[in-house]
Amino acid sequence: MSKVQYYTEEGLKKLKEELQELKTKGRADIARQIAEARDKGDLSENAEYDAAKDAQGLLELKIAKLEAVVGNARVLDNSKMDHSKVGILSTVKIKNVKNGMTVSYTLVSEEEADLKAGKISLASPFGKGLVGKSVGEVAEINAPAGKLQFEILEIIY
Repeated sequence: MSKVQYYTEEGLKKLKEELQELKTKGRADIARQIAEARDKGDLSENAEYDAAKDAQGLLELKIAKLEAVVGNARVLDNSKMDHSKVGILSTVKIKNVKNGMTVSYTLVSEEEADLKAGKISLASPFGKGLVGKSVGEVAEINAPAGKLQFEILEIIY
């Protein structure tokens, strides 16, 4: 059984849209490829047919995994969260203690993480180091470059 994952409404909507796309357009495309390959004759020596059947199997596997994720997904109720500490869906402004550089990140589930968009996973070293901290606290984060210290400047929900 998969574990429950928490998402933003936007993130869950994207997952559901992707699942619907795979079930409709994806399956239709694979069925067309199989039909075209079948029309080419002897199936025992038809590499195109074998490739299309393999692609069908991979598509169905992806659909099954996505269905499991969507089935265990929950949308977070922001009103019931402790807004004084860093947690999922909080945007946290942090300052590197060593060099004074400030950055802001929003903590999200692993599937929604997108560093370019400023969204980091709760399961990442940064996410783990920041969760539960309050404004003014210093988070010590174990990064590949060693231990880094970040001061929590602001928490926005």
